[in-house]
Amino acid sequence: MRPRSPEITGLIHYPFNNPVPPPSLVQNDIDIYSLTVDSKVSSRFAHTVVTSRVVNRADVTQEATFQVELPKRAFITNFSMIIDGVTYPGNIKEKASAQEEYSAAVARGESAGLVKATGRKMEQFQVSVNVAPSAKVTFELVYEELLKRHLGAYELLLKVQPQQLVKHLQMDIHIFEPQGISLLETESTFMTNELAHALTISQNETKAHIRFKPTLSQQKSPGGEDTVVNGNFIIHYDVNRTLSGGSIQIENGYFVHYFAPEGLPTIPKNVIFVIDKSGSMSGKKIQQTREALIKILDDLSPRDQFNLISFSREATQWKPSLVPASAENVNQARSYVSHLQAQGGTNINGAMMTAVQLLTNANRQELLPAGSVSLIILLTDGDPTVGETNPAKIQKNVQEAIADQYSLFCLGFGFDVSYAFLEKLALDNGGLARRIYEDSDSALQLEVPKCPRWAPEGGMAQRGRQTPAPLLSRPDPSFQHMQNITFQMESSVAEKEGEFQSPKYIFHSFMERLWAYLTIQQLLEKMISASDAEKQALETRALNLSLQYSFVTPLTSMVVTKPEGKEQSEVAEKPVETGGCESKTPASLAAQFHTTGDRRFRLTGGKGGEGRGPPSGPLPALTSQPALPALGTAPAVPAPIQAPPVILTLPGQSVNRLCVDIKHSQGPMTLLSDPDQGIEVRGQYETEKAQFSWIEVTFKNPQLQVRASPEHVVVTRNRRNSAYKWKGTLFSVIPGLSMTMDKAGLLLLSSPDKVTIGLLPWDGPGKGLRLLLQDTDRFSSHVGGTLGQFYQDVLWGPPAAADDSRRTLSVQGHDYSATR
Repeated sequence: MRPRSPEITGLIHYPFNNPVPPPSLVQNDIDIYSLTVDSKVSSRFAHTVVTSRVVNRADVTQEATFQVELPKRAFITNFSMIIDGVTYPGNIKEKASAQEEYSAAVARGESAGLVKATGRKMEQFQVSVNVAPSAKVTFELVYEELLKRHLGAYELLLKVQPQQLVKHLQMDIHIFEPQGISLLETESTFMTNELAHALTISQNETKAHIRFKPTLSQQKSPGGEDTVVNGNFIIHYDVNRTLSGGSIQIENGYFVHYFAPEGLPTIPKNVIFVIDKSGSMSGKKIQQTREALIKILDDLSPRDQFNLISFSREATQWKPSLVPASAENVNQARSYVSHLQAQGGTNINGAMMTAVQLLTNANRQELLPAGSVSLIILLTDGDPTVGETNPAKIQKNVQEAIADQYSLFCLGFGFDVSYAFLEKLALDNGGLARRIYEDSDSALQLEVPKCPRWAPEGGMAQRGRQTPAPLLSRPDPSFQHMQNITFQMESSVAEKEGEFQSPKYIFHSFMERLWAYLTIQQLLEKMISASDAEKQALETRALNLSLQYSFVTPLTSMVVTKPEGKEQSEVAEKPVETGGCESKTPASLAAQFHTTGDRRFRLTGGKGGEGRGPPSGPLPALTSQPALPALGTAPAVPAPIQAPPVILTLPGQSVNRLCVDIKHSQGPMTLLSDPDQGIEVRGQYETEKAQFSWIEVTFKNPQLQVRASPEHVVVTRNRRNSAYKWKGTLFSVIPGLSMTMDKAGLLLLSSPDKVTIGLLPWDGPGKGLRLLLQDTDRFSSHVGGTLGQFYQDVLWGPPAAADDSRRTLSVQGHDYSATR
């Protein structure tokens, strides 16, 4: 007889405010025998279904917890459970009504659960159910989101955390874009070479299918029964943009118009940075503020003008007026910013009035270039304590002072930031607010507002001819200051509607749901800065649409009832964003090249004629080293050694390895440059540490740059920066190049027809980086650089008569003494 368990009424509130993650169940004897994620993306609108099937293999009742990380911008549309063949769906209600039902359950002493924030992009949904012995339960969660275009690509993020081996584990992502798919890349934080065989990608002009279906053996961690499938799976893609007027797509009487104009003229900016240096900004906040400012300053164009205003109790201008963003001025500003110290009170109102007055005076004196745009960037934790301290009054003062002349952007620092205050302050003045999380990579969390071009994709979705069209995504607010531009486009309704007839890629009434999604999003945003009278009307309309289209939004909740024997309730509430040689000789290298063989020579000096390589110079002696394993084979990390050599494999020589010590260095150097391969490697060597402080690898095709420091790796592609920590697994595949990193921290950049480049952090004495090479026979005859010179015209002289361990090495007209 089945044990009786409590009836649970789960109240699921939509967490207010990116991509996707499968669930996990973490109970003994609760076995996930099937876990699938099916995501259909049509015209940037994603419909994702996460299905988990579990069985209780114990002989007693067990509690199974279904746990999924959700994108912050997604709306849940359904959650259901199938228990003993009976389906228990969720019912979406107005929040107050659902809360009343929940409150009554709480009054009876019943338990509660939460949807909680788990990071910058994700929130966690969780629900529990008692499972009888041998019984099976199916959990199904459905949510929808509009993918945002950021730095030239849309991103769909799936978080995969089954926390156990799963017999049937499968992810299917179907993408349909009538405009045509111009870019498709996948990236993963958990992929191994074994798991890579489970990934298949197919693509034609307008459609793509990504499938990940690993077997049990592929999921197993080496030497154990644990799963290695644990982390992010990300798809980046973009569409063709051949028409300046964009693309119109039509389905069932609804249409969406996407436009992201290309080739628009660059607009010069006048930027005032208002920097909070009060006592509440001490510690991590002021450190992040410095990092963020330096990042933004580096992104300024020489055509821009800027100034800095720092404030605590009083506001202080860095310069009397705006100055051009020349290299000299930017360097001076960087120095000023790096010496900012946090102390004193917080007079936000006074600082903002100073900033507005500075721009107004410059405008009155005709010091602002014609056609330029002006903006203010406020960096603060948003907690005024001096002068005017009423947030509503400050918002009113700033809006009246700006008077629609400039845009205001707010960067809020810290978990206790007054984000609601900053968000309304920015939205009231044509800008945006951004929260900077307390992580080590604050500079990577932001970019300068892109006034020069229409950076994000803008657009509209409409129902027939009746409804005002909400923006598909917000163009840069400062774009409004530019001259009028007219786009004209014609489309055939019948032809366009015919594009969306494939049921494999299109979910039911997707464009109508996209319209509702966008309308709700816009109404919720308008509510932030609306008056009380306007706010009620906006809320009523957003609520009605949420209920009509079954979206769990900040105005609605989902109630889930399931038979468990006795009453018990759960509530899931959306966490909101408002919570609190001489200088010319080659330098001594902290790099190491893994090769095979056991004979090595070291360079101890050089002299000779002219050549393309670096001039000759003294090089230090180096004791012979033990043999190292081949690149990419275990052990991946070289054994500790005293000196930091570069170990080169020389082509066509019986002596197959050469240890090179660079004696002196000044500034960055070109280590390798091969124009035929389209590869360049640069680095900065620190002589005292005998290590590289950074190494930068640039590829021409595909256009990509990898910059490594001892702290992290930053990959830049299509103006998009992605940061990765060392010793975290990574598997990224783009056309023509793969990037992989193992848990030992070995990052490999490989391509079928190119040299493989490895980067490795060095944790021993003199913290820094090492460089590794493989497949060096692929270098062209035009290779050069401090290290590249050794891959052409290398000649060995005979052993010295007095000492057969010494020989002369001639490289492009330079003679070096080499010692075995």
